[in-house]
Amino acid sequence: MPGMFRKLIASGVAAKLVQEARKPQNQEKAKQLFAQLQQKRKGGGTPRGHAR
Repeated sequence: MPGMFRKLIASGVAAKLVQEARKPQNQEKAKQLFAQLQQKRKGGGTPRGHAR
């Protein structure tokens, strides 16, 4: 029974995320976030766990 409630809540949260993702202002924010993440990956820096 608890698993059923967990799935119900998870599907509600997923539906809300999809609704928010469809809004134009949130799409722009997502594009900016992905661009930042790609720059960080390409930029180099120190590899994870090897900062000395």
